[in-house]
Amino acid sequence: MANEPVITAPDNFDECLATIGDRAIAEGVSPDTARQVLAGAEFLPRVIELDRRQPEFTTTFADYVGRRVNEQRISRGRELLQEHRELLARVTRETGVPPAYLVSFWGLETNFGSYFGKMPVPSALATLACDPRRATYFSQELISALKIIDEGAVPAEQMEGSWAGAMGHVQFMPSVFLQHAVDADNDGRRDLWNSLPDAMMSAGKFLQSMGWDGEYRWGREVALPGGFDYTVADGGWRPLAEWQQLGVRDAFGGALPDASIRARLVVPSGHQGPAFLAYDNFNVIMGWNRSEFYAIAVGHLADRIAGAGDFRTSPPTDAPALARDEVELLQSTLNAKGFEAGRPDGIMGPATRSAIRRYQASEGMIADGYPSLDLLQSLGIQPRALES
Repeated sequence: MANEPVITAPDNFDECLATIGDRAIAEGVSPDTARQVLAGAEFLPRVIELDRRQPEFTTTFADYVGRRVNEQRISRGRELLQEHRELLARVTRETGVPPAYLVSFWGLETNFGSYFGKMPVPSALATLACDPRRATYFSQELISALKIIDEGAVPAEQMEGSWAGAMGHVQFMPSVFLQHAVDADNDGRRDLWNSLPDAMMSAGKFLQSMGWDGEYRWGREVALPGGFDYTVADGGWRPLAEWQQLGVRDAFGGALPDASIRARLVVPSGHQGPAFLAYDNFNVIMGWNRSEFYAIAVGHLADRIAGAGDFRTSPPTDAPALARDEVELLQSTLNAKGFEAGRPDGIMGPATRSAIRRYQASEGMIADGYPSLDLLQSLGIQPRALES
């Protein structure tokens, strides 16, 4: 820790904020709001630390879901589903998003409103906007935050949230707030901190805007037949009837629904863990957060809150957790062996999973696209997390 460089404000911090202030005024923010709020914005070294910090190891699916979909959260979610049933039913009528999903997002984002974050949003966004790594994105988010303050939704000193600027019960970024937050309690302002009606209706409107289909669920756990060809996952979306023809059944071994809906196969922890057919609503959830783990957690928590049981197949708890540089090494090694995984970036995306499948198939392994310990050892990679 003593050798870590001290993070200080950039020399042009004040100049950067002045430029953003001019842009905000040009976009309609009142000069008084822009100048007063930005004059009080401070550079927060902690925000830069959190933005640049990469976790030592990426979490496994078992750990991710286990931490987020637990008995305490399920029980509390069921209580709140009943406590707020009239409000949630209203949101469902207007947006098509079922109550259990609304409560699930609420639970995953802020543990049902118990923690919104304590960072002053104007200062957090100012810090990120004047750091070169993602200056364009966060400059616009800071301008959006100024517009929210200017409209009277929240005083600047009360605008608190996450280190990245996400705010309120459902952790909207300022740009999402501007586009999708609503005044559902008709008190004259959009308040995602203190008004649960505003927060829940805003969440429903956001999901509706991304194409939520109220006729279908997020997806479902499924059972795959012995000898299943996992390379079909690279083929993307197929109608349920085609998955049925490939031997895929629901988690209990029954036939898939007779519905004209497309789905894609997701196996987040390889052939030894649960498999899912993800529907279009799964992509909508990923419009909120681009993580497949997150999308499954939202869907699974919603199912559990609505009364469903746990996964029929438990995810393996001994799966290796890889650091980002280890994923880069995996990608580089696959590329060197002729299995194109794309530019090594440390992110386990579709190109990397496809390359893993092709390598696994060439070695006679089950081609599930998962970086199992057997795969890593075959490539000469020893995860640090497993070193004694």
